[in-house]
Amino acid sequence: EVQLVESGGGLVQAGGSLRLSCAASGFTFDDYAIGWFRQAPGKEREGVSCLSSYDVSTYYAGSVKGRFTISRDNAKNTVYLQMNSLKAEDTAVYYCAADPGVVLCEAADFGSWGQGTQVTVSS
Repeated sequence: EVQLVESGGGLVQAGGSLRLSCAASGFTFDDYAIGWFRQAPGKEREGVSCLSSYDVSTYYAGSVKGRFTISRDNAKNTVYLQMNSLKAEDTAVYYCAADPGVVLCEAADFGSWGQGTQVTVSS
């Protein structure tokens, strides 16, 4: 059974940093694409950043490019999202997702999801 557990969310002032972690289990980590998505109140879930299987390609949403960095530690079966220069508009629940064979960073393409972690950026 695929399990994804996010951690690292919290309250931070604008301009600050947070690092989210997603601990994965139940599948061969390398074989899966991993994505970070977020959903703010009243908005649709959007793709923030995704890593393809075997880290062949990386996607960043335009709104986070240059500020966020996704990385994967295969030894720990963990994926990270380093978030710098945070803005109030980054406030959302952040979700980790995984799926084999995903090409695009689209929420509809990911079959397994974590429970989410709240990130709140105060201005």
